[in-house]
Amino acid sequence: MEIKNRKNNLPGTNTFNLNFDQQHMQYLLNLTEQSEAKNMPRFENFTDRDMVFWYLYHSKQLFSNRGRSTRSTLKYKAEIEQFLNYLLLYSDEIGVDISEMKENSLFKSLQPRHIRRYQEWLATNSPYVKKKKDMQGSQKMHKHEVVGYSIATLERKTTILKGFFKQLYENKYIHERLHEGFKSISVTNNDRPNRDMGPSEVVELLRYFEENNNPIMFALVHVLVTTGMRNEELCKLNVEHLRKDTIRGGYYLDVLGKGRKWRRIPLKDKVVESIKKFREIRDLAPIEAAEKASPLFTTKTGSAYSPSYLDQVFKREFSKIECERVITPHIFRHAFAIISHINGADVYKIMKSLGHEKIETTIIYMEKVLETNQNAIHEWDSESFGGYI
Repeated sequence: MEIKNRKNNLPGTNTFNLNFDQQHMQYLLNLTEQSEAKNMPRFENFTDRDMVFWYLYHSKQLFSNRGRSTRSTLKYKAEIEQFLNYLLLYSDEIGVDISEMKENSLFKSLQPRHIRRYQEWLATNSPYVKKKKDMQGSQKMHKHEVVGYSIATLERKTTILKGFFKQLYENKYIHERLHEGFKSISVTNNDRPNRDMGPSEVVELLRYFEENNNPIMFALVHVLVTTGMRNEELCKLNVEHLRKDTIRGGYYLDVLGKGRKWRRIPLKDKVVESIKKFREIRDLAPIEAAEKASPLFTTKTGSAYSPSYLDQVFKREFSKIECERVITPHIFRHAFAIISHINGADVYKIMKSLGHEKIETTIIYMEKVLETNQNAIHEWDSESFGGYI
């Protein structure tokens, strides 16, 4: 395939499609090989669109299924698309004062000041922030809601864009260190949403669904809180992933987590009963007779849950209960960590059970309960304080 001169379309979802296209990926691979053969920079003939596409879909892994997960790719895609569309639609408002387009490329024309201006505008004056401010003005917001993006969300958005621009620089597609133009965002414990949930609250919720004859939600909460699974991990489960433990007895789940890593999660007997009850209510075949490749948990229509739909289900069901916060499937992952700690499990064991790569991530899940447990007041005894404690 010969290299062709192509117009370097300005990035943005209104100008081209960023969905995966195998033919386009093969074309880009051919471009890099031809450039290498001619001792040219690998990305000499790439457009802005090509660089975004390459960042999202090219895998350095020999086996593509061991690279970034589809869910992560979609998150990266959404953040980059938002950046591009905002930059094009609100360039004057943001202050993207590009007088001359270099090589017909937006990326090559940007400078660190544009990155800083975008970051500040996103946090203070972007459409989402304006909408939140309007809602606050009309008193439609809950008291616990913040105006605009949370610190944690801004930190995540910044991390994705920094990674993208760092790769553009390292690949020598751009010559400005745009990734160094972002201001640092320090996320403290108080900046994160309250996802702490202890055993008493979990029991209260389980009892509520039991008493209100809702075995579907009972089973979903029961499974999530006793396994510590991620939302998407539960949604990927097939019948074949529920297996008998021939050594210890009972059942366990084979769960595919982040980084395409499998982990084995043992199930308590009553949790297995909840799963079987769930399938019975959904009129699904018993575990022993079901097709191995069929979903373990399904919606009313018989299809597997998607992570976004499961979030919606939890939002709908918990809106029927008086809760001071939004309860998502992920909260029960935190509950697993907290309850495990309360019951004497060490942090390393909890980390492995959750499928975390770094123990620091696990500690974040338990930061508040660890801080409380380490308070000196626990060393006091009632007699030394005259019986007043």
